[in-house]
Amino acid sequence: MQQTLAIATHGLTKRFDNHLAVHEVELQVETGEVYGLIGPNGAGKTTLIRMLAMAEEPTLGEIYIAGERLQRDRDKPSLKRQLGYLPDDFPLYDDLTVWDYLEYFAHLYQLRDPYRTRRLHEVLDLVQLGHKRNSLIASLSRGMKQRLSLARTVIHEPSVLLLDEPVSGLDPIARVQFREIIKTLQATGMTVLISSHVLSDLAELCTSVGVMELGYLVESASLQELYRRLSRQEIVITTLGSLSDLEVELRHHPQIEVLVSCADKHQVRVQFSGTVEAAADLLRSLVQAGLPITGFHQTQEDLEAIFLKLEHTQTS
Repeated sequence: MQQTLAIATHGLTKRFDNHLAVHEVELQVETGEVYGLIGPNGAGKTTLIRMLAMAEEPTLGEIYIAGERLQRDRDKPSLKRQLGYLPDDFPLYDDLTVWDYLEYFAHLYQLRDPYRTRRLHEVLDLVQLGHKRNSLIASLSRGMKQRLSLARTVIHEPSVLLLDEPVSGLDPIARVQFREIIKTLQATGMTVLISSHVLSDLAELCTSVGVMELGYLVESASLQELYRRLSRQEIVITTLGSLSDLEVELRHHPQIEVLVSCADKHQVRVQFSGTVEAAADLLRSLVQAGLPITGFHQTQEDLEAIFLKLEHTQTS
């Protein structure tokens, strides 16, 4: 077992009666990564995270945290303390203040003063709720409640953080705030495994991504590798002249695969298989051909397009 792996599973399987929720998952997450878990509802993401968090007993297989075997029937407090788990439905106690709520969980983790008090202040600063320390939880917005839940999850300074749909139902501003907190935690060396349907957030956060489908981990790779292998480059070209003249010139180029014209914007969108240098050569050739080019924007398919492509591959 490689000690550099924060999380590793071997043949991890969970069966509920006749339903196979997770099937022989081989997961590897390196220390310090933010690993995004994506897939449709019912793919097995929550069950996998629950097994990693020791909230669900595997039917078969093994789980290792920092190289140490995780087993529910063998109590290892030091190993459990390395885990922080935020499920998508963890209850809050509306009649408590923010401070009392966090202090309650600090006591459960047996944090002692002066460290306990210092840690409460640290997590409140982290989630930007210091000004709400004496407020009742019932008075908090949804985004604040979710940040408070995250503070409770990391109060004991776990090395591995497991987040199941943490931004579900949050507005864009609250999602940005939550995302920045995750980045701060990663900067401290914490390993984060996060599931979400908001793929744009994962694209901002993650170093690696795993795709689940019907209980199988069908893809697991660095985000950079996924983009390199599965994301097509696109170039949007705008002209003041005739679109047909532009299309004729583009069809002579061997690295252009698809042409889609938009007459009302005087634009052509192309899929391009060349390098950045080749794109510069393409622009130069269009200008030298006398075409009045006013826009040349190179982009790449996003994580959502990659996910849909993978899902189509699995179902076809």
